[in-house]
Amino acid sequence: TLIQAAKTVESIPRLSLKARCILKGHSQKIYSLAWADDKRHLVSASQDGRLIVWNAPYCLKEHAIRLKCAYVMCCAYSPNGTLVASGGLDNQCSIYNIRRPDPEKTLQALAGHEGYISCCKFLDDRRILTSSGDRTVCLWDLPTGTAVHTFRGHRSDVMSVSPSPDRNTFVSGGCDATARLFDIRSERCVHTFTGHKLDINAVQFFPNGMAFGTGSDDASCRLFDIRAQRWLIQYTNENLMCGITSVAFSASGRFLFAGYDDCNCYVWDVLKGRQVAVLAGHDDRVSCLGVTNDGMALCTGSWDCVLKVWA
Repeated sequence: TLIQAAKTVESIPRLSLKARCILKGHSQKIYSLAWADDKRHLVSASQDGRLIVWNAPYCLKEHAIRLKCAYVMCCAYSPNGTLVASGGLDNQCSIYNIRRPDPEKTLQALAGHEGYISCCKFLDDRRILTSSGDRTVCLWDLPTGTAVHTFRGHRSDVMSVSPSPDRNTFVSGGCDATARLFDIRSERCVHTFTGHKLDINAVQFFPNGMAFGTGSDDASCRLFDIRAQRWLIQYTNENLMCGITSVAFSASGRFLFAGYDDCNCYVWDVLKGRQVAVLAGHDDRVSCLGVTNDGMALCTGSWDCVLKVWA
C-alpha cells in the first residue's frame, strides 16, 4: 500500500495555518471560488446573485457582477485573467470580460445542457469545460460559443471536473459514485474508477498529472492512481461522519485540503494518510476551497457568506 511504501518518508509535524484575510461582501451562501493565475485575484459565486472579483492580499472588491440567475453553483477564472465564468440552475454557463468598461454584460451564454451546471473549468483562454446534472460534460469553444464535444458515460449527475496539467485529459466525479477519466483528443472515456459508496462531490488532479483526489458524501477522500487504475489510499477519521464538498492539493502534492459539511477544512498528509491540521473558523458548511498556483495561500468559502485566506 501507499502507507507501507511511505514508511521511510519523514513524517510532517502538525501544520499551522492562520486566517490572514477575511473577505466579506456576499449576503447569501457562497458556493464556489476560483483563484486567478496571478495568485492575487480570485472570483467567488454566491446565491445572492453576484460574482465578486477580489484583490485578496488587500481584501478589496474590484468587481461585483450581478447575475441574471441568482441560483449559481460554480465559477471559474481564465488563465489570462480577462474572463470569469459562472453556471447554475439556469442550465447555461455565462462568460464575462472583467477588463471591459461594462463587465456585467454577458460576453457569451453557453446554452446546451439539459440540466444545471455544477462545475466549470477553463482549459485555456479559448476553451472551457462544464459539467451538468444532465449526466454529461461539455467542451466549449469560446470565440464561437459552440459545443465542441459532449462527453457521456456517467449514470447520474456530474458534480465536478478537473483538467489535467497538460490539458489533454480531464477527470469527472458524479452522483453515480464513480470518477471517470476522459481523453479530450480521442473524445472518449479512458477509464472508470470505483471505490466510493456515495456521491463524489469534488475531484482534483494531483500536481504531476498521474493521480487525482476525490471527496465524497461517504465521508472519505481518496487518492486514485491513473496508471494503476485504482485508488491507493483513503483519508478518513472515525469521528468525521459528514460529507466532503471540495478538495485541493498543495503545490508539492504532500497535503490534501478538504472542505467538510461540519464547517471545517481538514488537511491530510497524502503519503501517510494522517490528518495534520484542522482549519476552523467558519460558522457553516465549507462549500468550496482553492490553492494558489504557487501554493502560498489557501482560500475557503462557506455558507456563512465569508471567504477566508489562510497561510
